[in-house]
Amino acid sequence: MTHQNTTRRTVPPSRLALEDLRTAIADGRIQTVLLAVVDAQGRAKGKAYNARFFLDQLVDGDAAGEMCAYIFATDMEMTPLPGFELTGWQAGYGDVRLVPDLGSARLLPWLPRTALVFADALGADEQPVPVAPATILRRQIEALAGLGLTVKTGLEAEFILYQGTLAQAAAAGFRGLRPVTADNRDYALDYPAELVRYTTRLTAALAGAGHPVEAVKGEGAPGQVEVTFPYGDPVAACEQHVLLKHAARAIGERQRLVPTFMAAPADRVASGLHLHVSLWRGEEPVLADRERPGELSELGRQVVAGLLEGLPELAPLYAPNANSYKRYRPHSFAPTSYTWGRDNRSCAVRVVGHGRGLHLEIRLPGADASPHLALAATLAAARCGIEGSLKPPAATTGDGYRDHADAAVPTSLREALRLFEASTLAGDLLGPDVVAHYANLAQAELRVHDARVTDVELARGFAQT
Repeated sequence: MTHQNTTRRTVPPSRLALEDLRTAIADGRIQTVLLAVVDAQGRAKGKAYNARFFLDQLVDGDAAGEMCAYIFATDMEMTPLPGFELTGWQAGYGDVRLVPDLGSARLLPWLPRTALVFADALGADEQPVPVAPATILRRQIEALAGLGLTVKTGLEAEFILYQGTLAQAAAAGFRGLRPVTADNRDYALDYPAELVRYTTRLTAALAGAGHPVEAVKGEGAPGQVEVTFPYGDPVAACEQHVLLKHAARAIGERQRLVPTFMAAPADRVASGLHLHVSLWRGEEPVLADRERPGELSELGRQVVAGLLEGLPELAPLYAPNANSYKRYRPHSFAPTSYTWGRDNRSCAVRVVGHGRGLHLEIRLPGADASPHLALAATLAAARCGIEGSLKPPAATTGDGYRDHADAAVPTSLREALRLFEASTLAGDLLGPDVVAHYANLAQAELRVHDARVTDVELARGFAQT
């Protein structure tokens, strides 16, 4: 009896087909297999299996991989939280079963003799866990497939790279850290040697894992790096981002550099996760108007309208933390209103590209977003526009930070949560179980912040009250 899922996708040439995995394990090139799921924070979590055991028992045998269901119901610090239907003390914190998706097997060049396989998490009913990020995304992809549409996605990921180790950063309270570059190196071609070594190792490692990078560039903040991946399958695009974070930390540790994917790690510093999305019917892209080059088709306009209608009520899925909202500042290159425009970086939805390559860039998610959840929210909102035949407002030209108070992005997680919980649309698009689950996570995040005294409070009030 086999448990693995081998039908969800074909194996790209850069991945390990099952027979290649068997051969690599037999000759000792692979000794460890990481069986992983993506948690609510967008991180790879799982177990490291002896490679022979993985093949003999989880692939060829009757054993099943298992993991505590709380993996989908904790905060970023892995704190068990109350209030979830999925798991909790009322259910004894039982396990979910992991079904290996062997189409996802790949080497991890940044770990010795190690491969990684993503898994589907199944509940007691043998169905995919409905609140798992991978399940939520897959259901949105399937819903669009029901409309005859397929999705292509490419991600741009920003992060800040600091000098030193994670232990040193923690000992300093994550304050006063020194970025790997001291100034703005946006589009620079003269990186310090230390940064060149890091990005060279990172891109080589990702290519070895089957995720070749399209481009790497410096960004506008000291120590900020942007990594862009090629367009392609949406599930693979999200997995690329999850593994980018894993590789960035592992390679940084060896080089005594530490990355952060916080949305706003310092005052007036912000990192985004931009989603580039297009829709296709068969081999034809459908967002561009075939008769008017450079213009959106009617369906493309419906998608834009859906994004502007739906994303305001789905913010906890693409801006999940209290810190997420400190990124949305005027003239910061992060949007402050739900607007759209042609090649306009002040908008939440940027129409970009040419000819058949015309597509949408969603600029709302921060670097801290789970890629699966952010993309699921985007696709759900797009579907809302298509199914409702919605029409967008006029495109924004010029400075999108002006005169859009009626379409403002939430300024706090508390405000975003209020909209999310009150939204009928969110429940219709995602399901009430998903809304309840991620609302509970947002409430837990707020409780942590409400109970803590901040540096700002001390600096302003210690001697003045």
